[in-house]
Amino acid sequence: MASTDTFRDAASCWQVILSDVEKNRGLLSEIERFARENTAPSPVVFGTSGWRGEIGTDYTFNNVRIVTEALIGMFKSGDSAVIREIGAGDFDEIRRRGIIVGHDNRFLGRAFAMEVIGRLQRAGIRTWYAGEATTPEFSAGIEMTGAACSINLTPSHNPANYAGFKFNPADGGPAGTWITSKIEEIANRMMGESLVLEPIIPEGGPGSVEGIDLLQLYLHFIRERGTVDLDRVREFIDREDCLVCVDTVHGATRGRVERLVGVSGKIVYLRTADDYLFGGRAPEPSEKNMEGVENVLRSSSARFKLGVIMDPDGDRIRYSDGTMQIPMNYFGAMALHFLHEYKKIPGVAAKSVGTSNFVNAIAEKRGVPVRETRVGFKNFRPYLLRTSPERAIIAFEESDGISGYNNTLEKDALFGFLLAVEMMAVTGKSLSAYLHSLMEEYGHYYPDRSGIAVDRSLVGEPLVKRLSVIREQYPKGTVTEIGGRKRTVKDLITVDGTKVVFDDGSWLMIRPSGTEPKVRFYIEARTEEGKKEIFEAAERITREALR
Repeated sequence: MASTDTFRDAASCWQVILSDVEKNRGLLSEIERFARENTAPSPVVFGTSGWRGEIGTDYTFNNVRIVTEALIGMFKSGDSAVIREIGAGDFDEIRRRGIIVGHDNRFLGRAFAMEVIGRLQRAGIRTWYAGEATTPEFSAGIEMTGAACSINLTPSHNPANYAGFKFNPADGGPAGTWITSKIEEIANRMMGESLVLEPIIPEGGPGSVEGIDLLQLYLHFIRERGTVDLDRVREFIDREDCLVCVDTVHGATRGRVERLVGVSGKIVYLRTADDYLFGGRAPEPSEKNMEGVENVLRSSSARFKLGVIMDPDGDRIRYSDGTMQIPMNYFGAMALHFLHEYKKIPGVAAKSVGTSNFVNAIAEKRGVPVRETRVGFKNFRPYLLRTSPERAIIAFEESDGISGYNNTLEKDALFGFLLAVEMMAVTGKSLSAYLHSLMEEYGHYYPDRSGIAVDRSLVGEPLVKRLSVIREQYPKGTVTEIGGRKRTVKDLITVDGTKVVFDDGSWLMIRPSGTEPKVRFYIEARTEEGKKEIFEAAERITREALR
């Protein structure tokens, strides 16, 4: 292990730790020292799913105190528009209804949570401590208790050196920009004053904080909402010749499936031990990360096989049945068909604009309207609220997030898991067999994504402006050549970047990154071989626009 006196900052220490996590995990004590002693201010930006930062660098105890005080300041501000967005009448109502606080399995999660709880209690706000819990549990817990909001300290699927601060208002969904921009404004003003705030210990000490069992509330929530038949799921696992493999990547989803469906010898759990460093791997539900799951499935001769991997805060999920991996681009479309055709749930299909049009093909033939939104799960809120005039049968995005009718307004990997099991129970088919039957009926779709780097000077508005000419150059009816064949622009969608849909159902979407000097390409071809020519067209169109 490297000497502890060689590090001037947390970033260099993390670099050594992550280079060999088994050899250098002892250096986490140095990261804790940086996190407690570093009082340097840092810009606070809430992205699509909260504020995130590197532990000890910008995500420090002092900065978490500042963000918490900014939140309290927002509550006290008397800004009626923001308070309405939260779902409360005033600060006194927030104090009475209370706030649920918890974290995923990240390093120092409990310690950061106690800092937050101490400051909330000093402001007279009732608090519950959830401990280690998943994002959908917070969302369901708010609704089941009537709490005013929740604070979940998680950076979702980010690497081990990151932590995060996710705020959910009274409807349980991700905070909208009305709320997050106000928190940013107050926090960054405080950061500009270089404040150093003293720690505040929860009243009576950490052991006296009122606890809450969010998973038990989530279980009641699932039964009450009734979109997924939990008894059918349990019966299928108990009676059928099946094998289920659940990889929790050392995250907060560990133990969740067992409590939801019961103890069973037919379920294999992977990576359930404590490990703040995730074994040196990125804790995301990626194709590469499914290796352990697929090894388990290949060793089984069970009739039904299901493998899933969920990220540390339980808001993303990826599937396999031993025959093929099934990304959300496909599973979301399968879920629409299943819920609409087998469970007779009416409504619309909600998807982010970069998601496969496979669901569009199914929806069109079944008479289901499709609503395409900007990237970010918070954009599904208008379709997931129970009061919505257009309610989503399913809401999903290509980056492995899903929810559905009567379920949480947050991405919910636990819901996604239960839905997959019920899908097999009802259809009598493996996931890949069900998928292939749908493709035979509705057509084959092959989505993918890529991108190119651009000059750093273009980041932000300059890049947006350069790329905006694409929508002018490719209006509906435009004929262009791709792969030696002429294609006509059937539709042009500009809710997030520019999506050009062609007459054969293939499409490309060109979208600037908001934070990096990159242009992202999302494409879909009608054959596996056709992806290359669509990518080439996306790059050609982008470079023409940049020139």
